[in-house]
Amino acid sequence: MSTDRLPLQGIRVVDYSHFLAGPYMSRCLAALGADVIKVERPDGGDPGRVHAYMVGDVSGYFLQQNMGKRGICVDVRKPEGLKVIEDLVRSADVFVENYRPGALEKLGLGYEALAAINSRLIYCSVSAYGHTGPEAGQPGFGLIAEAKSGAMAQMGNPGEAPPLLRMPIADMYTGIHGVAAICAAIVGRQQDGAGQHIDLALYDCMVSMHDFAIQAYTFSGGTEIPQPVGHDLPSATVYGVFAAADGYLVITAQVDAIWKKLAQLIGGDALAADQRFHTSTTRNANRPQALEYVTRWTQAQASVAHCIEQLNAAGVPCAPIQSIDEVINDPQVAARGMIIEQQHPQLGTIRLPNLPFRFSGHTPAVPKLAPGLGEDNEAVLKSLGYDDHAISSLTHAGVLRNS
Repeated sequence: MSTDRLPLQGIRVVDYSHFLAGPYMSRCLAALGADVIKVERPDGGDPGRVHAYMVGDVSGYFLQQNMGKRGICVDVRKPEGLKVIEDLVRSADVFVENYRPGALEKLGLGYEALAAINSRLIYCSVSAYGHTGPEAGQPGFGLIAEAKSGAMAQMGNPGEAPPLLRMPIADMYTGIHGVAAICAAIVGRQQDGAGQHIDLALYDCMVSMHDFAIQAYTFSGGTEIPQPVGHDLPSATVYGVFAAADGYLVITAQVDAIWKKLAQLIGGDALAADQRFHTSTTRNANRPQALEYVTRWTQAQASVAHCIEQLNAAGVPCAPIQSIDEVINDPQVAARGMIIEQQHPQLGTIRLPNLPFRFSGHTPAVPKLAPGLGEDNEAVLKSLGYDDHAISSLTHAGVLRNS
């Protein structure tokens, strides 16, 4: 039964964040039904407003990470501006920020100050290293966490500098952890009525992502340190990238039953019966030979598409390595609604990535455009009890700004 009611409807979020981890987190909360109010500083707003990809003075980056929100622009360095935020916090359930630890305390917007105003407030902080530890005060971006976490040390080809992964794993992973923690804190608050401070670190989240490397090191007594392996995993044969006549594909046949299907396809009864490859242990021990069989087969096919067709028919998981133009035009992406269209007053129809949330009780709607700088000053302040005269006075005094 469709109710068209999203899970976080009725929850108000103050988004005092910039760039990526915080804005992505609050975008997710908005998509889950929360009323997210983005607070921006008067000197240009969120730096993401001028981050590539730009068309004129419009940033696709900003539009993507801030859709579905309302926006106000307040100078919190002025006492009247700080009071506006305090009034907003009184009405809020959640406060999201991603500044260096200590920065917001100086403005009067730290957790202790805001919890004194609203004891039910769930205050979520995101920083490079968290609010404790010897590096707590250090600045950092996602790349810093990706480098320090050991993730980059396992990427690329042996003997080469690790490559940059052109997707912001640390930021996005931390952002979605923030969504989970905030939702858990909201549930917990129903039991005791108390808010709390959530302290998330990009570095912590990247360390937590290791599914193998840390256990390999600790369980081996410190002798096993995973290294870059290039295009496949030595501990999971066959699981990697293979070349075809016109491109590349991935094949995941590391499971014994799937290997047998692949072996039958590429080598017939003889390979399927070859005892050297029947278990993961023996396949790993004979990895070069196993990979040679697979590579010889993929390169002998007419195309990636022909490889995929045969592998799918055999029940072997596989996929082409797609470029972004292929992703955007993928029928599966279209069927899942993962590219959304919005109407922008300057750019016309714009297309941006959707979020993956799907609920049986809700029909997805296209979210509102990311707000212009200070676009919702009047509406938000009126919801806090400010009248037209007060709003006009604050605007003329430079406390409220709009573009």
